[in-house]
Amino acid sequence: MTVRTTLPSFDLSPERNAAVPPEARGIARDDVRLLVADGELTHGMFRELPDRLRPGDLVVVNNSATMSSALDAALEGEPVVLHFSTWLDDCRWVIEVRTTRRTPYPAQRLSSGTVLRLPGATATLGTPWLPGGRRLWSADVTTDVPRLLAAYGRPITYSYVPQRWSASYYTTVFGRVPGSAEMPSAARPFTEHLVLDLIAAGVALAPITLHTGVSSPEAGEPPSPERFVVPPATARLVNATKAAGGRVVAVGTTVTRALETAADASGLVHASRGWTDVVLGVDRPARVVDGLITGWHAPGASHLDLLVAVAGEETVAAAYTAAVDTGYLWHEFGDSALLFGPGGRLSRP
Repeated sequence: MTVRTTLPSFDLSPERNAAVPPEARGIARDDVRLLVADGELTHGMFRELPDRLRPGDLVVVNNSATMSSALDAALEGEPVVLHFSTWLDDCRWVIEVRTTRRTPYPAQRLSSGTVLRLPGATATLGTPWLPGGRRLWSADVTTDVPRLLAAYGRPITYSYVPQRWSASYYTTVFGRVPGSAEMPSAARPFTEHLVLDLIAAGVALAPITLHTGVSSPEAGEPPSPERFVVPPATARLVNATKAAGGRVVAVGTTVTRALETAADASGLVHASRGWTDVVLGVDRPARVVDGLITGWHAPGASHLDLLVAVAGEETVAAAYTAAVDTGYLWHEFGDSALLFGPGGRLSRP
């Protein structure tokens, strides 16, 4: 699976990376910029989101909370960093080994049976988790991993965030169910005040749960399977919203993936739980999601295919071109977009 090559290619200069949280830049979470693609492109602030939606719309959020999933370890005496991606049904864990420079660990030096030393425990590699891959491995860990991460873990970060920030910066207002390796970052700009403004504007909210894995795939690697739950009440609200002519707006690629996994071919959503390996794109467009709130993804990211599945290639290309031209900031501490597909756009006079 590869990202569509007809989307605009672009280089991210270092100043386009949001290297620190908005709060450290002197602004509130909901004061990041918001680009809206709703038949035309407009620029604003995230706190203006209620003005960009309409009464009867449904905003679906991810209530997964972020774990401190990065842990210092040792491999044959060499310091490394482990990223705990997700737990498996047989009590093993999926992990990624990275260097202390936060780069991928050489795959040729990893094999089944490799033992990593953790604080008071060990992790023994089993087999590569994804067919043909050697980045993510199943592993037997000789301790209670959530307790280990609570004591010694820290948030997963990458080189574009040079400083370490406490776990409080990697939370969302909706996070209630621990399980995500990395923050479902599309929801980071939401505040309690903004949620109340949405409700006062006649916009409904409903939760799903999707526990995110690590977001450092190799080139051309599809999204990994992820655990999800679409509750019966949320399925009913989605279907009722669609039947009444409202729009379903997903907060992030995680919510989109969960809802589309739970939707049948006609777009009817059913209560569901389990693992999703659905990969959305031009050949598998969205059936139920009309609009998507998202951060800005790096060139070549598989998430771009999902944006195309919701909003269409033309809209995504126009939005990214405008974001590059007007100085939007990228990654989890950066700016946001609200992208609508043709079926979710407001009618114009």
